Amino acid sequence: MLNQYPVWKYLLIIVILAIGALYAAPNIYGTDPALQIAARSNKVIDNSTQKKVTDVLDGANIAYSRIVLDDKGLLVRFSDVDGQLRAREKLSELLGEDYIVAQNIASAAPEWFASFNALPMYLGLDLRGGLHFLMEVDMDSALVRFQEDRVQDARTLMRKKKLRGATVAADGKDGGVAFRFKSAEQREKAVLALRSEFTDMQYVEQDNGNTFRLSAKLTEAALRETKKQALQQNVTTLRNRVNELGVAEPVIQQQGESRIVVQLPGIQDSARAKQILSATATLEFRLADPERRGQSAANGVVPPGMRLYKERNGSPILLKKSVIITGDRITNANSGFDQDTGSPAVYVNLDGAGARSMGRTTKQNLKKPMAVVFIEHKTDIKTVNGKEVVTSRKVEEVINVATIQGVFSKRFQITGLDSSKEAQTLALLLRAGALSAPIRIIEERTIGPSLGQDNIDQGMNSVILGMAIVIVFMVFWYRGFGLVANVALLTNLVLIVAVLSMLQATLTLPGIAGIVLTVGMAVDANVLIFERIREEIRIGNSPQASIHAGYEKALSTIADANITTLIAAVVLYMFGTGPIRGFAITLSIGIVTSMFTAIMGTRAIVNMFVSGRRIKTLSI
Repeated sequence: MLNQYPVWKYLLIIVILAIGALYAAPNIYGTDPALQIAARSNKVIDNSTQKKVTDVLDGANIAYSRIVLDDKGLLVRFSDVDGQLRAREKLSELLGEDYIVAQNIASAAPEWFASFNALPMYLGLDLRGGLHFLMEVDMDSALVRFQEDRVQDARTLMRKKKLRGATVAADGKDGGVAFRFKSAEQREKAVLALRSEFTDMQYVEQDNGNTFRLSAKLTEAALRETKKQALQQNVTTLRNRVNELGVAEPVIQQQGESRIVVQLPGIQDSARAKQILSATATLEFRLADPERRGQSAANGVVPPGMRLYKERNGSPILLKKSVIITGDRITNANSGFDQDTGSPAVYVNLDGAGARSMGRTTKQNLKKPMAVVFIEHKTDIKTVNGKEVVTSRKVEEVINVATIQGVFSKRFQITGLDSSKEAQTLALLLRAGALSAPIRIIEERTIGPSLGQDNIDQGMNSVILGMAIVIVFMVFWYRGFGLVANVALLTNLVLIVAVLSMLQATLTLPGIAGIVLTVGMAVDANVLIFERIREEIRIGNSPQASIHAGYEKALSTIADANITTLIAAVVLYMFGTGPIRGFAITLSIGIVTSMFTAIMGTRAIVNMFVSGRRIKTLSI
């Protein structure tokens, strides 16, 4: 029988529409300004923390909607941004550096949607805004790190040239190195080697009695280049970390000579973002004192070639000054669990140089202890005499000491971590790379639409106006069949929103432009079908046969037109960036969904009305 769908097609359409409605629905509810409170590795968030937060907010007369405790920490919702900002100031002061208090934007949709993973789609900075961070790179620390590396390289060069008795030390804050020699001849030999090895430094000889000194300073051009490289490396590292967080279409760019702007549109876990972005964690692997003289060294003199550290439990431990490898030799890291103990672990892969160094060290030091040192730079901000004073401090902590049981090089594991969450964070930081210098967040805010509210309203109005014009035209020109096409058009819009939500894609103003274009294209297929039906009626075919022929004969034309546009959208996505990709994504989704609604959807509705009936005329 003509114009009759099998039951399974109707069921398929109903299932697709139900899923589309479910995943599109969370976008109706909007968002709430919120604060997300997360604990650092040595702290936990529980009911007592929630009570403390509640007491502070109530005591300061700050209204909040509700507080939710989950696996990410505390999420406090507010009715307005003013309350959010006041609460952030109070809670940051109360909780201190042991907790992260970050601004967030939380979906106002009922929580049961989350059980189906039905989340609102991301909106770009030009529509909903997101998190804005202005970060400042600690250039002094960058130069200190460069200086440490240069001193180590200079010592290696002195040993290579067999200049025995020469001493090398840091000199000043601008990457300078000071040398002391036993004789003028020894100094001359060193100068020749240094000028050949380090061409970016200028050398000044100084004599003081029987002491022959040499001062090496970075040239002005080299000093600027060192700072520039530190900034660029931090930008690259931050970009890697943001990619690990899964933020769509972020903005990470240099501002001036020492600052970086990071914009994260539609960020969902702002506390984790803040922690990951500002963390300067890295690792060092050092051999430990096999005689375990840490306690005696803490009370007396540290042996030559050793440094005193502390383990996580506070116990002193001696480690060798020479470093086996540092975190920059790590090419990949993944969190997991130790197979023997079940404790959290990080599985590490090293590059070629790191693997050779680790293999050589483990081969020569079997049955001896090796330690993993976790290094983090923390920033303290205090108000002194009404002025903000920022100080940086380096925290070094031994997280693991293990006896070398066999030779290993490229892949091994690190244990001794407090929790699986800490293991995941450490693995992320090691994968993304260490910052070349500490950074501090000097400005953090939830930003509004970058293109202005007027542009947003115009973008939404364009969708509404475009749909209204199309709806009126279709009803006027195609009567009852036009109503069917309009139902498909509205359904198509719901499905586009649902797919964007399911993919967690980012909708921007160019994306809205793609939807506006899709609105027109969505009925284009129906126009082709309806005109074909009219043509079949004009040549004398029955209404039933005309409907059947209209859908069958117009299909190839519709497919050709839509596939051509889809290819163009794919090319735009492949070669475009940012807003162009946003346009291409919504256009591609719209083409696919419109094919479904315009052909299969309208055919199902029409079949329901005409199947099995004797029809003399059509409302077309």
